Amino acid sequence: MSETRHRVRPTRTPAFEARLKKRYQAERRFKIAGLSAIIFSVAVLVFLLVTMTLNGIGGFQRAEMSVPIDFTQAGLSIDPSLEDERAIARSLESQGLPAVVEFSAEQALGEEAAAELNSEAWRIVASDLAEDPTLLRSQETFSLPTTESLASALSGDGSADLQPLAQRLAADGVLADRFDTGFLERSDATDPQLVGIWGALKGSILTMIVTLALAFPIGVLAALYLEEYAPKNRWTDLIEVSINNLAAVPSIIFGLLGLAVFLWIFPSYRSAPLIGGMTLALMTMPVIVIAGRNAIKAVPPSIRDGALAIGASPVQVVFHHVLPLALPGILTGTIIGMARALGETAPLLLIGMRAFVASPPDGFTDNATVLPMQIFLWSDEIDRGFVERTSAAIIVLLVFLLLMNGLAIYLRNRFEKRW
Repeated sequence: MSETRHRVRPTRTPAFEARLKKRYQAERRFKIAGLSAIIFSVAVLVFLLVTMTLNGIGGFQRAEMSVPIDFTQAGLSIDPSLEDERAIARSLESQGLPAVVEFSAEQALGEEAAAELNSEAWRIVASDLAEDPTLLRSQETFSLPTTESLASALSGDGSADLQPLAQRLAADGVLADRFDTGFLERSDATDPQLVGIWGALKGSILTMIVTLALAFPIGVLAALYLEEYAPKNRWTDLIEVSINNLAAVPSIIFGLLGLAVFLWIFPSYRSAPLIGGMTLALMTMPVIVIAGRNAIKAVPPSIRDGALAIGASPVQVVFHHVLPLALPGILTGTIIGMARALGETAPLLLIGMRAFVASPPDGFTDNATVLPMQIFLWSDEIDRGFVERTSAAIIVLLVFLLLMNGLAIYLRNRFEKRW
């Protein structure tokens, strides 16, 4: 009888079939929801990239006119003792280079077209002459920027009075939108035809160097102490809760702290990358501590036990075994925190980095701004040229962020070890 009972197979009742069907339906719904979330995220990312690219293409271009200049009749010269480009430009300005450029434009293009040549166009000529003084013995054609009014007329958005002139010059091949290599080399300006992002980009780089130099070692050492050495009591619990709360504090609070502490200690370094980096380091440090603790905690205890068993000291266990294995996770968390700091504007507003900086900073204590702040300032302008420049700057910022994330992936794969 028992043998017969053992051979009987369980019956799949209708209730069991209904429950099984519901579980399969729930699984299918979950898969559809997950796939939909991925498709939606990719679609939003593609829409963002396409929109920024289409709007930013014009930001990497500017309207330029071809102006022939005969230097053999200009009577200009460059003192061989002058080596600095700015000194050469001042010397050429005193000799009448702006008037030479204006006269040449009038002779070649007409008085109406010459009036639409940018007032700072002669500086481009001076820069080329400083690089190659032999040009003073020949006739050369330069591509010089126009006024923003003529640039808008060329795109069809400007004054109707200038559109016939723009169309005529464009038909003659004299006026065209050309790729502006100087956009990545110049600093801020009041004219969208002359602006560039190098000053803001260099300010961001200097600020990030200060942030990384302060936040990374302090954050990693704090994570090592809390995870490997700190006793488990109410005080360490309070510290852990405080660090977790600091990671969720709005960034503008750190700006207030930087304003109240760092600028009180260093009042003459307002709007300097040093103060900005110290402020962003406070904001980034909790993220590094949390990521570091999670990476250290993920190292198997057998690694520690094995190192101690062969005679390693506790410090050697931490720095020779645990830290190298936790380094990929620590670096990934650090890069993510740095990427967040790179896009911050609120803390830097309070310490004065919302400034018009016409020349790139030479050091950590010079006045500077950062790329997100530059984008914020340009977005307030109503000029169409600044709108395009804003989109172009956003593209540069996104490329910078992609490079940082790519660096995080490389470092994680480079130092990753399996056990």
